[in-house]
Amino acid sequence: MITGGGRGIGRAIALAFAAEGADVVVAARTESSLKEVAGQINAAGRKSLAVVTDLAHPEQPLSLVELTLARFGRIDILVNNSGIEGPIMNVAEMDLAGWNELLAVNLTGAMLCSRYVLEKSMIPRKTGIIVNITSAAGRRGLPTRSAYSSSKFAMIGFTQSLASEVGRYGIRVNAIAPGAVEGERIERVFKIAAKNAGITYEQIVANSNARSALGRMVKSEEVAALAVFLASEQSSAITGQTININAGANYN
Repeated sequence: MITGGGRGIGRAIALAFAAEGADVVVAARTESSLKEVAGQINAAGRKSLAVVTDLAHPEQPLSLVELTLARFGRIDILVNNSGIEGPIMNVAEMDLAGWNELLAVNLTGAMLCSRYVLEKSMIPRKTGIIVNITSAAGRRGLPTRSAYSSSKFAMIGFTQSLASEVGRYGIRVNAIAPGAVEGERIERVFKIAAKNAGITYEQIVANSNARSALGRMVKSEEVAALAVFLASEQSSAITGQTININAGANYN
């Protein structure tokens, strides 16, 4: 079950799991993108379920889990990928509504999905994998990104605490911290950053690439490959960890 599965990293993870033989549930706000991904999963020979879900509404994670269990009977892997950029501005200018919406989606939504998946499937079966998608912004605070960074720092702490709670049931919990990932989201963020800084979008991209050892952004498919690894037996001794994938932009 993958939240934020309609595009970007979530889409890549959904297709990567399908390629490995998994049936996949994708959830997101936009029905059209979900239907497209579900069709691609089916074309790969796997079953799919597309569920329009807005994690800003706290009743919807439970509905998502119940629909998934009604269709497939169990949930082996949960990927908490849903996230919004939220307000990109200085704290002195920030409104509470934008802050609260971001935390509702990026953090509370992940907690609720985890809660219901654990309660209704993983703990009773004493097995399961949870992969949380955090960010390089959860490793280092950035100007005008205090809301987003706060949610991603919190996701790392959530991952560690949850792993310590559920390890006795044979359940593993890890997080992935991508750096700048090619796609529509980073384009939106970089364009706002360029406007705020009074420079061009191309300069922002060049500056970002210059900060990484490999001189480039990360591809969604590279993040997806790491998610597959963390959900596999090859990572059976790994839990409570946050793995960076950022082309060498930072090393902590």
